[in-house]
Amino acid sequence: MLRLVNLTKTYRTGDRALTDVSLTVEPGQVVGLIGPSGAGKSTLIRCINRLVEPSSGQVFLGDTELTGLGRGALRRSRRRIGMIFQEYALVERLTVMENVLSGRLGYVGFWRSFFRRFPPDAVSTAYRLLDRVGLSDHVDKRADALSGGQRQRVGIARALAQDPDLLLIDEPTASLDPKTSRQIMRLIVEICDESGLPAIINIHDVALAQQFVRRIIGLQAGRVVFDGPPDQLDETVLTTIYGEEDWSATIRTAHDDDAVDPTEQAEGHDERETPAEILDRERMAGLS
Repeated sequence: MLRLVNLTKTYRTGDRALTDVSLTVEPGQVVGLIGPSGAGKSTLIRCINRLVEPSSGQVFLGDTELTGLGRGALRRSRRRIGMIFQEYALVERLTVMENVLSGRLGYVGFWRSFFRRFPPDAVSTAYRLLDRVGLSDHVDKRADALSGGQRQRVGIARALAQDPDLLLIDEPTASLDPKTSRQIMRLIVEICDESGLPAIINIHDVALAQQFVRRIIGLQAGRVVFDGPPDQLDETVLTTIYGEEDWSATIRTAHDDDAVDPTEQAEGHDERETPAEILDRERMAGLS
């Protein structure tokens, strides 16, 4: 479980990025973090793992207060936090397997990591994770030979290789086409549900967030101005978060996405498939 208490960040320039942010994310819960550019979404994610130091407030991961840790203890605690990045952050010249195994670097000694000699159980875990994200046939392929969706799947597997207690996900679909974006969001939500992992997803696509997550937090100027289920994101709430705009199309798109997508339904079936069934079918068809 993740708990934030009055988290605040003020930069040396005097600009305040976050103001008294308090929230709790339960095991298995996936939270969509929305808001305009500059609202503090990325700062919030980076304050949680202290890539950016909070000015005040507390961050708890389970029973551990991350904001009270020294350098060595913080480094060890960061192994419990998996990060998934917008631009994938893969080592292009390394293989898919090597990139996934890099998620274990915090657990192995320097020389073992230098010579890429990972324990057999770490290798077995990497194979299992690559199968889970649909990349078991790409183990030896270099990262720079992959599509955007495949690269993001490697990033997901690498984060899971850490055996984390929390996932922090920064714009995972920003560089992807609409179909691949849906596949990646579906995969993240399924994995968190299966493993009981809490996750925070910084996402700009409101309709995509409404479709896949059960809780949305809206930031405006560093403050939480909305925290609730997706169906409560009406025009008034969106105006509070983003400002005046005609939000009817956004709301309509989110509602339309709840309908069956013919490209995601098997031939000869009238009933809507479960996310797991869709993902399995797409793997068999070579679409993901």
